[in-house]
Amino acid sequence: MRVLKFGGTSVGSPERMQAVAAIINDSHRKIVVLSAVTGTTNVLVEIGDKLAEGNKAGAVAVIENLYEHYKKFIATLYKSESSLEKGKAVIDKQFAVIRSLVDVPTTVIEQRILVAQGELISTQLFHHFLTEMGRKSVLLPALEMVKIDDDNEPILSFIEEKLTALLAQHNDCDLFITQGYICRNPKGEIDNLKRGGSDYTGTLLGAAINAEEIQIWTDIDGMHNNDPRIVKRTFPVREVSFNEAAELAYFGAKILHPTCIRPAQDRNVPVKLLNTMEPSAEGTVITNNVSDRAVTAIAAKDNITVIKIKSTRMLLAHGFLRKVFEVFEKYKTPIDVITTSEVALSMTIDETSNLEAILVELEQYGVVEVEQEQSIICIVGNFSPEKSGIILNLLTCLKDIPFRMISSGGSKYNTTIVLKTIYKVEALNALNEGLFEWK
Repeated sequence: MRVLKFGGTSVGSPERMQAVAAIINDSHRKIVVLSAVTGTTNVLVEIGDKLAEGNKAGAVAVIENLYEHYKKFIATLYKSESSLEKGKAVIDKQFAVIRSLVDVPTTVIEQRILVAQGELISTQLFHHFLTEMGRKSVLLPALEMVKIDDDNEPILSFIEEKLTALLAQHNDCDLFITQGYICRNPKGEIDNLKRGGSDYTGTLLGAAINAEEIQIWTDIDGMHNNDPRIVKRTFPVREVSFNEAAELAYFGAKILHPTCIRPAQDRNVPVKLLNTMEPSAEGTVITNNVSDRAVTAIAAKDNITVIKIKSTRMLLAHGFLRKVFEVFEKYKTPIDVITTSEVALSMTIDETSNLEAILVELEQYGVVEVEQEQSIICIVGNFSPEKSGIILNLLTCLKDIPFRMISSGGSKYNTTIVLKTIYKVEALNALNEGLFEWK
């Protein structure tokens, strides 16, 4: 059995939804995970924000605009009158939920209910479209089988139990449709797996059933060796390891959400990255196989802040690092890159909502300096200790570009460079030309 996840752009129009139906029209038994129609989640968040501000009139106007959008959507999607009536019933039911939230106090719970409507709409509309095509499918409710714990972590054992039971009820069916992103929390409330969570749903379900493979369908032809939007020439990478993919996703590669790697890796289920706009393209496969390539790919992450603590008195003292890290733990702020010298410690963060409070507490340990508008460039490949010359090649590429930090050795899969964002494009192109073979 396979699991296929399709993102918002893949179902973003009636034509795209029809294209997805064509892609899944084969003999493999499969679960299809759908995101909300592109743009819908952003609009639902906007509605929630207006309600939280007390702007009911503004929220109602946005709701009605979205409703009209879906009326036009189903008018194009369906050909028969009976299917159109089913589609109209779906949007009327889900928009009744949305409208009901206008006149109740807006809390986090109501906002989660609100954003869940996007996936509930897209999956039902797609299910009815398949029925109109004569293709039998079963809707699997994600809210009955995907659950998170008190730490907002998915409970894989629960998912495995519930999904297996639901599939067993339909042994005569080879096609199942379910929602990405949404779930329930320990209190039984509607919740979600956060942004990019549809990828997570796909890999969780794939891991739960030990799927033959998991396919993540987007609008990009697999993973490239560099960012094709700003680098002069790139090429698709046909195979990467889970560890390499996780590093690339965390440090800026947009094709895959970082959290989705682990479930598939733990169960050794291959993940394919494919393009709905070009279904015949080879894409990228992610497995546990480790290649011997010196450099596989490069990614970049912007909006980085560097924090430097300089202290001649305490840096090497027992407990100093623990005290520093406890400050970041207190404010739930992850650190990306760390470098140290005899008297200074430099760290990068990308979450700055508590920056001012963090700096106040850090100042008790030394002189604190802050540098913003920085970027991290992550070079991923085989940086095992037995390899020689790779770092030299990397630094040679950057000989004319100033950078702030370099970190290597924390993982044998990556080396990271921190530099001012104004130098990012130049650095990415220089590394691209110097680290890869171009024929």
